[in-house]
Amino acid sequence: MRIGYGYDVHRLAEGEDLWLGGILIPHTKGAVGHSDADVLIHVICDALLGAADLRDIGFHFPDTDPKYKGIDSKKLLSEVMNKIRTQGYELGNVDVTVVAEKPKINPHITEMKACLSEVMGVEANQVSIKATTSERLGFVGLEDGISAHAVALILKS
Repeated sequence: MRIGYGYDVHRLAEGEDLWLGGILIPHTKGAVGHSDADVLIHVICDALLGAADLRDIGFHFPDTDPKYKGIDSKKLLSEVMNKIRTQGYELGNVDVTVVAEKPKINPHITEMKACLSEVMGVEANQVSIKATTSERLGFVGLEDGISAHAVALILKS
């Protein structure tokens, strides 16, 4: 059994889409990044890669590589799952906390869990998603950015 941790942050800007947990969330601002900037999927990838001692998402999918420009992060997550399975691991569970002042994340959690569990090939109860605000403090509180934290448990298959 191994545990990994992930942290990611993306700047928010008007005119961008807000992808979270593989679904498009309606909002006046979206996340800025080389890929679709899905901060929730990115932290899951980092937690899984870290647990398997496979470095991080930037190592495997560098933002300097044009083939990842605008890529759907669900494809990255699928590749990460293949990488950990190749190393002989399966997901025990993943626990994610998204930190955003707006929009409210809770109404979308069930759909995100369904999407992610399908991409990962696991049961929905193996994917926990929670949301909080930063109480109007810092870049998240000023709605300049969004962040997320994840912990993943992987088990030898």
